[in-house]
Amino acid sequence: MDKKNAKRAGVVAAGTTLMMMLMSTPALALVRDDGDDPGPGLSAMETIGLYVVAPIVIFLAITALVMVLDKSKKQV
Repeated sequence: MDKKNAKRAGVVAAGTTLMMMLMSTPALALVRDDGDDPGPGLSAMETIGLYVVAPIVIFLAITALVMVLDKSKKQV
């Protein structure tokens, strides 16, 4: 892929992302529905643990399992 095609692909991807963000409507989280009963909020540490640490740990566990269970012969 030459530079011209790479630039074109980048512009198309950026433009598509920008248009999707501009056209999306915000969630109406301030308006309560009937029967809405939200639970307690997460603390900052719980949020970081849930959305940052947990995915990294899961990724590392899957990577370790793949590496340990790899049956292919080693190439030197």
